[in-house]
Amino acid sequence: MKKNIFLALLMTAIAFGANAQKFRGLDKSPRDIAYFPDHFAHDRKEGEKALVKISYSRPFLNGREIFGKKEPYGKVWRLGADESTEIRFYEDATFGGKKVKAGTYSLFAIPNEKEWTIILSSDVDYWGAFKYKEANDVLRVTAPVKKADAPIENFSIVFEKVSDKSAKLFLGWETTIVEVPVSF
Repeated sequence: MKKNIFLALLMTAIAFGANAQKFRGLDKSPRDIAYFPDHFAHDRKEGEKALVKISYSRPFLNGREIFGKKEPYGKVWRLGADESTEIRFYEDATFGGKKVKAGTYSLFAIPNEKEWTIILSSDVDYWGAFKYKEANDVLRVTAPVKKADAPIENFSIVFEKVSDKSAKLFLGWETTIVEVPVSF
């Protein structure tokens, strides 16, 4: 009898242990998505299709000096934090004046004081820019730097509609804003 009770208790403990899950805590840099048309998933209308989607992390400024310090000028940056930022074009597009095929790419930048080089790479699903390979660049465009009126606390990406088939992609953080035209 004692043997049966012990086996029953052992099996119960094993069953509870097998079902226990360990979940990660929250990321320090929350994930976000920028769509064109803006707010697409939330405001989607019947028959409407997204043209482009960017998935990225939004690190906080937290009083730090970012460009030229934390993110050095002239060095490849992942545009955000954590996993490399991904851009998905749902149809062929023109990005910064250059043609790009529909598909998913990593989005990187080389920040400089007066202009940035924006990079689309065929390498996806990487943490940061640590394994970035220039040989996998799909295209590079340059974009001028503008100063923000007020500091931008979280790294942010947004599309501003120009027409139904074109937008301005804005990248902003700290007091820096970069703009890239996108059309379909």
